[in-house]
Amino acid sequence: MGARSKARKRAVDVLYEADQRKTDPLVTLKERLSQGDPPVPEYAVTLVEGVVLRRTRIDELLSTYAQDWTLERFPSVDLAVLRVGVFELLWCDDVPDAVAVSEAVELAASLSTDDSPAFVNGLLGRLLQLKPVLGA
Repeated sequence: MGARSKARKRAVDVLYEADQRKTDPLVTLKERLSQGDPPVPEYAVTLVEGVVLRRTRIDELLSTYAQDWTLERFPSVDLAVLRVGVFELLWCDDVPDAVAVSEAVELAASLSTDDSPAFVNGLLGRLLQLKPVLGA
């Protein structure tokens, strides 16, 4: 697994943990950084901070384009994966769109249910199609 893939996984871990504990992801991130084991790569910090900064817009997009699904219905891990995927897709210009989508699908496959990879792929694929008009 490449360095950025590990960082994405760590970012999802932090976001998921914060969601489960009902805490601020930035507080959870700070705790994980101070522990240092397992290490939190710099790119994971970028992802968590970016998701927190853009969370309102990210969640708005997920709510709008997830057909017949509310955010409350998403499995928590899928929501964390999707938030990272949307952030990379729309705000990380150095990450190719196909990489953002495929990495999110891989995370969903390794961390969530059998149905999650297709769900993540479909939703991110839809946002990718709409990216030129989303005005992110």
